[in-house]
Amino acid sequence: MRTLLLATAALVAAPAIAQEAPDDRPRRTRVGLGPQLVPSFPGSDSHRIRPFVDVSRARGNDEFAFEAPDESAGFPLLRGERYAFGPSIGIEGKRRSRDVGGVLSEVGFTVEVGGFAQVQLTDAVRLRIEGRKGLGGHRGWIGMVGADYVLRDGDRWLVSLGPRVTLADNRYMDAYFAVTPDDAVRSGLPVFDAGGGVQAVGATAGVLRQLSDRWGIAGYAKYDRLTADASDSPVVAAFGDRNQVSGGIALSYTFD
Repeated sequence: MRTLLLATAALVAAPAIAQEAPDDRPRRTRVGLGPQLVPSFPGSDSHRIRPFVDVSRARGNDEFAFEAPDESAGFPLLRGERYAFGPSIGIEGKRRSRDVGGVLSEVGFTVEVGGFAQVQLTDAVRLRIEGRKGLGGHRGWIGMVGADYVLRDGDRWLVSLGPRVTLADNRYMDAYFAVTPDDAVRSGLPVFDAGGGVQAVGATAGVLRQLSDRWGIAGYAKYDRLTADASDSPVVAAFGDRNQVSGGIALSYTFD
């Protein structure tokens, strides 16, 4: 996963950066806030409410740049007409022992730090890759490869839809989907070693509608299907669900 992220970053960073005159046009800022319902932890059959937050900026009358509703928070350090590269940050909620019958190990709250690279293949199609390392909690690598097809009428309305592939390393998979010998004794589940690779495949759909010059509304729905060792895990069979669904809605306000 790290090799794939670095290779993509090198690809998008390859073109020379042209020197441009400073853009003195005034900035516009759009802030969206609302609730979203997400799985309590990877493989969970329960959900938690978390804030759904989005902040976008644009200059003059330029359109706000497209951001998929499920992508990690971040900002571009390097940007061209068709590409961008920069840091990203995500969070993963705590898996408490009682969430898995009180018989499996706890996985702590995790802050994930890494980077993203994206390429605008056409005016309507964007490809994005992310990779993040867990600090605390699962301590593994988690990544996503996705594409989005975007239809929009400036900032008045926008609809997006695209596939997702989630990747994870052994440490991440072991944290949520493995059953250690000690866990097996306590739970009665078979010992299970979860290997890294593709964790899930799915799709995300988003919609945005501007109601007035200032106010707007946005929403999204996402579906993932656990695959490979994540799907075969005794933890998911006993305490979770192979089908992972999330969604959210937010009210936005635009100001100069």
